[in-house]
Amino acid sequence: MQDTVIEVLKDTTPLFTSDTIVFGLLMVCLGLIFYTSNKNTGPWSKFYKVVPALFMAYMIPAFLTTTGLISPEWLTIKESGEAIKGSSNLYYMSSRYLLPAALVLMTLSIDLKGVFNLGPKALIMFITGTIGIIIGGPIAILIISAISPETLATPIFPAAGVGEFNDVWRGLSTLAGSWIGGGANQTAMLEVYQYNQKLYGGMVFVDIVVANIWMAIILLGIGKSAKIDKWLKADTSAIESLKEKMSTYAKKVERNPSLTDLMILAAIAFGTVSFAHFGAGYLSAFFENFVNSLDAGITKNMFTFLSSSFFWMITITTIIGIILSFTKARSYEGAGASKLGSVFIYVLVASIGMKMDLMLIFDNLGLVAIGVVWMIIHAGLLILVAKLIKAPYFFLAVGSQANVGGAASAPIVASAFHPSLATVGVLLAVFGYAVGTIGAILCTVLMQLASVS
Repeated sequence: MQDTVIEVLKDTTPLFTSDTIVFGLLMVCLGLIFYTSNKNTGPWSKFYKVVPALFMAYMIPAFLTTTGLISPEWLTIKESGEAIKGSSNLYYMSSRYLLPAALVLMTLSIDLKGVFNLGPKALIMFITGTIGIIIGGPIAILIISAISPETLATPIFPAAGVGEFNDVWRGLSTLAGSWIGGGANQTAMLEVYQYNQKLYGGMVFVDIVVANIWMAIILLGIGKSAKIDKWLKADTSAIESLKEKMSTYAKKVERNPSLTDLMILAAIAFGTVSFAHFGAGYLSAFFENFVNSLDAGITKNMFTFLSSSFFWMITITTIIGIILSFTKARSYEGAGASKLGSVFIYVLVASIGMKMDLMLIFDNLGLVAIGVVWMIIHAGLLILVAKLIKAPYFFLAVGSQANVGGAASAPIVASAFHPSLATVGVLLAVFGYAVGTIGAILCTVLMQLASVS
């Protein structure tokens, strides 16, 4: 006789469920952060010398989610016992509308030659980050299995469908896909290794918790980047030269923006968003047919990212921004193009922070421990290589986020150093999409060997 598993559902409805209210709350938080961070004297001045404003823009929404004031998604249990799922659309709005708008505004004044003059260290650090993820997974499994063997034990889950497997290493393959490429690569790994989708939510949870903790640490490090660069003995001359060149140009064309200027900037930003979504819809559909025409297997899943509309949206936006940087539109940097783009980026950061419930860390400590050890290995290898080649913290931070965070967060980290550097994050993240699946498959093969050793 088969045991019956009864799942007890918990009402997780936050205090505020309306996106209108939550968005206003997030904007008030951002306003207070900028107000306090611009204090030149007193305790706030000392506080922000240690903690960057961007970090606070990330952590305060996370605190609001942890305390139950807001939530990215929730479950409402009615008196009748009916369970209704609810969710916020703020992250979708920020990542699909504001992120591409920010990217084109920040790319308007880009000095493409200056970006290429940054040298090969950015690519070296990105590849190092990828290798860190590939070897980090199996090493983490070996370490945690020695400490807590039950964490790696294959769970007995009821109603597993045909072709669905419960092996933990199969689930961890989706983390490898996400942390090297992105969402499309993560989905590809789920399909390749046929992990039980009823258990998949646990892996998504580990992805969110560990990746967000690591992003918080990176943002915190930005405030100490000068000291870190000194310790790394890094040559930051190329980065500083580009930042200085962009700042000089911005001052040269700076003007008090008129209403016409602001409307034209809005037209450039959201006209690009519109065209990018239009083009992404057609290209993702075209490549979806192409991918589906391939024989099932590794080759097919290597190209899954081409069917991602988000990938094409980011790619089209970046191309449009680079093209406009060679036209007279470039002069709109003087009217505040990158400043407006930065506003959109901060809203995106707040919406990402909103996805982080700090208490979830304690829900599945075993799997979280694997993720944390995995990320420590990724970070340790990046630090080692950065020290050896004297790479600036900028390359370490962006190279890591181009892997772990992808196109949604790599530009955030890059733009925190200077708005003109956002494109560096995008270019590396797009490269991550291309290598994500094959890198994740290699990692998974190693994790399978580690699991049975």
